[in-house]
Amino acid sequence: MILPRYRIAESTIQGAGKGLFVDEFVAAGAIVTAPDEIDRTYRWADIQASPDLYSAARWFEDRYTMSPDWPDECYVNHSFQPTGLWHLGFIFAAKDLPQGTEITVDYRHLLAPGQVEAFADAQTGEKITGLSWQESLRVSTHALAALLG
Repeated sequence: MILPRYRIAESTIQGAGKGLFVDEFVAAGAIVTAPDEIDRTYRWADIQASPDLYSAARWFEDRYTMSPDWPDECYVNHSFQPTGLWHLGFIFAAKDLPQGTEITVDYRHLLAPGQVEAFADAQTGEKITGLSWQESLRVSTHALAALLG
């Protein structure tokens, strides 16, 4: 579920295709996306064995949600300097986001530990490699606590 008004348009990130943009101001720390219609999670081994499941995002430990389609939340692109903070399936505004801001997150939180994304970071050219669950939780919890004061 995407909470602020938004639109899907060409991404500002070279090679990224389309992106998700907020159509209203979003204050730092506000929730941009929240879990919606999550009725099942899958272990990473199950995902690797099932080619018909389309997109995956890690939520906790070795548990992922899968989607056979492409919901609008899938238009959130990667950045090592993201406008959104991924934490346990929520995306929080990482700073005040003016209307028209593209929502990005650090994909290392969504990937399996050690999994390398098929593309590199557009700005730095660095590989995007999934963090361990513990590191992802430590980093995102610390960042959220700092953001919320």
